[in-house]
Amino acid sequence: MAVKVLDDSNFKEALVENKTIVKYFAGWCGNCRLFTPKFKRLSEDERFTGINFVDVDAEKNPEARKLANVTNLPFFAVFDGDKLIDAKATSKEDAVVELLGKLNNN
Repeated sequence: MAVKVLDDSNFKEALVENKTIVKYFAGWCGNCRLFTPKFKRLSEDERFTGINFVDVDAEKNPEARKLANVTNLPFFAVFDGDKLIDAKATSKEDAVVELLGKLNNN
């Protein structure tokens, strides 16, 4: 599944009735850029079929950022519908896989 780029105008609608992982990033964030190919690869992993993968520019989308209480970048949040399940600032793939596992258990 492809990674979708969303903004404040379409973020909440994309969450409704979907399991979603969001990567919050900023253009200046080197670790965010380095994680991009890993995030794309995870989006294509069959273990995570049915989960939407979303990128949101944290600097340009304050409403989406507030929903996950973003504290640092890169920041990952998992939502089941519009309910925040868990979130973490990390650049470690294992931590993101752990977050994805929380969606598979819901």
